[in-house]
Amino acid sequence: MKPAIIVVDMLKDNLKESSRNPYYEEGKAIIPNLQRLLAAGRDGGFPIVFACDSFLEGDFIFKGRMKIHSLRGTQGAEVVDDLKPEPTDIILPKRRFSAFFKTDLDQTLRMLGVDTIVVTGMTTEVCVLMTALDGLCNDFSVILIDNCIASRKKEFHQACLNLYRDFALYPLLRIMTLEEFLKEAS
Repeated sequence: MKPAIIVVDMLKDNLKESSRNPYYEEGKAIIPNLQRLLAAGRDGGFPIVFACDSFLEGDFIFKGRMKIHSLRGTQGAEVVDDLKPEPTDIILPKRRFSAFFKTDLDQTLRMLGVDTIVVTGMTTEVCVLMTALDGLCNDFSVILIDNCIASRKKEFHQACLNLYRDFALYPLLRIMTLEEFLKEAS
């Protein structure tokens, strides 16, 4: 296994402390686990990719109920300080939900010899899941780290992951805890 760690949308706008932000509590809760994963990944020489929403003000997706957030060039589109990227990490701006959609992620991972993506971050049922499924569609094995992923509600997170725990593509798509992954990757 030659993994790359993909951290999806752990951005300042998504984790802004506010009583009106349903993602704040759940997103903040996974930061310690993400810090452990990133430290282990860097020690193991795994490529680390921060896939970051980078929208334009008039972007199509804002025509729905989604609030304007993570506008390109603003601080809100930056990775949260607690997960500050290292100079060797890859920052991947994305305009849509999947980190693969209209980006060079596939080509970059292949150039690095990656065969497995470890997907983490926000939001389980949207950007994390779409990145994971697109990873499968691009012939990468996928590991979702349960306690390094969050949604706005724990129930949404667990319900989404439960759909894939006994998925027909096992072992190409696996769901693990951080501890299980660290043990396997060491």
